[in-house]
Amino acid sequence: MTPDAWLLVGGVLAVLLLAWVGWTLRRLTRLEARVERAWAALDTQLRRRAGLAEQLARDHPAAVGQDRAPYLAAFAADARDPVDGDRELSENALGRELRELPADLPGVPAALQADLAGTATRVGLARRFYNDAVRDTCALRGQRMPRLLGLHGRRPLPRYFDIDDRLHQVAGAGRGGS
Repeated sequence: MTPDAWLLVGGVLAVLLLAWVGWTLRRLTRLEARVERAWAALDTQLRRRAGLAEQLARDHPAAVGQDRAPYLAAFAADARDPVDGDRELSENALGRELRELPADLPGVPAALQADLAGTATRVGLARRFYNDAVRDTCALRGQRMPRLLGLHGRRPLPRYFDIDDRLHQVAGAGRGGS
């Protein structure tokens, strides 16, 4: 091959590499935006669940149990603003407390029970969407070429949000809002 042919091959390879880098950077940016949107949706549902739990404890302590209502309210408040900074631990404590509620909450409006069950389902779905976005982002950033080229290397990797969200055991779940 002549030097001109080598130069042409090198130029084509450089253009292909630049196109791939641009495509990968755009994909990483979209994935990180997806992680942010999924986190916002998850955070909204977690705060909604905490608010509903707090309302349940405040407005219907007899249905929850007079001894359990203050604990439920405290767990809900801690889930909104964790004292120790561990949101997963706080959300797990609230979820455990909600699962331990009796299946039948006498005196609690059906709308509140249905809203609580629906929110539990939405928390589970939002957590799955968030963790899927984190997985996709970590997978792309963990590939050899993006790692070698340091694409988005200064940004921290997103963290999975792992809580126990056994949907079928949450009070009111599966009752169809009755």
